[in-house]
Amino acid sequence: MTERINQNSSNNLMDVSSEDLNKIILVTGGAGFIGSNFIRYLMGKYPKYKIINFDKLTYAGNLNNLSSVEENPNYVFVKGDVADNRDVKNVFEEFNPNYIIHFAAESHVDRSILNPDIFLKTNVLGTQILLNHAKENNVNKFVQISTDEVYGSIEKPISCLEDSKIAPNNPYAASKAAADLFVRVAHQTYGQVVNIIRCCNNCGSFQFPEKLIPVIIGNALNNKEIPVYGDGKNIRDWIHVDDHCKAIDLVLHNGKSGEIYNVGADNEWQNVKLVEFILDELNASKNLIKFVEDRKGHDLRYSVDSSKIKKELGWKTSIDFDDGLKQTINWYKSHLDWIEEIHSGEYLNYYDKIYKDRSVETS
Repeated sequence: MTERINQNSSNNLMDVSSEDLNKIILVTGGAGFIGSNFIRYLMGKYPKYKIINFDKLTYAGNLNNLSSVEENPNYVFVKGDVADNRDVKNVFEEFNPNYIIHFAAESHVDRSILNPDIFLKTNVLGTQILLNHAKENNVNKFVQISTDEVYGSIEKPISCLEDSKIAPNNPYAASKAAADLFVRVAHQTYGQVVNIIRCCNNCGSFQFPEKLIPVIIGNALNNKEIPVYGDGKNIRDWIHVDDHCKAIDLVLHNGKSGEIYNVGADNEWQNVKLVEFILDELNASKNLIKFVEDRKGHDLRYSVDSSKIKKELGWKTSIDFDDGLKQTINWYKSHLDWIEEIHSGEYLNYYDKIYKDRSVETS
């Protein structure tokens, strides 16, 4: 059962011009890292757009990430599951969104190896349920937020183009690749207007502390060992989350239907070199690095070619990664209470503390 939460006494979103009424955007997974950054970005740039944040609030969903916008009359949070047809039906019936940005996904590779079933349900079935309702309700555009991991491990000096073979090597990547194919089918078979974005690794504020960069920072600040898989020479391309948000914005408004857009920063780091950089910034000892047994299906290198989105949509990175990484480190250093709330589990109570008395159940 979905729960609809609006901070305002009125049950309606802010009245705006008829032109802006065309921008009712359903953002799935908006309480997660990239989703919450995108909502804040979107509301800052387009204050008259109406944003429906649809999130199940699993362990990585944190509404505290959006405390700065929760009083905005054009923002509504709806607690619901993309893999539950009734939940999705309810949110469409109440808000009639005409754009969908689909972030909602189980995303941690280690967790996918331990339990692939939930990745199949959320990432594949959830995407198809959303596509079904998008078709039935004549949604203007469906944007699928995918990952560079669908291409599998890429040998140097190759970078993948959008039409490169997909070859996922872990359950998470396989579930995202399958979801991408269903989005393709929605366009090819049913004529739905869709785009797929495949981005490299993101860094920035509000990233759940199970991911590499916040693990490094949190452990270093607490003088704890930092586990590094294998020899630490696995390579990832890193981008600041704000540059990813700008790419999504451009694809939402200007992307050609049916097209895939790679988003990369040409900023490749070996994992161990990234760890060492952050330790240097924190004046922490490199003795904290502990090499551990490599995980199964661990891809050596991801790399995507972003020339298409640059040429067709004029996108480019605007944040120097070293500067962005330093900003990220400083954000975590000044938000130790946010990290502690997650480690203690207190963040899970934010929904009850802030929203429970304001919620209205819909059937």
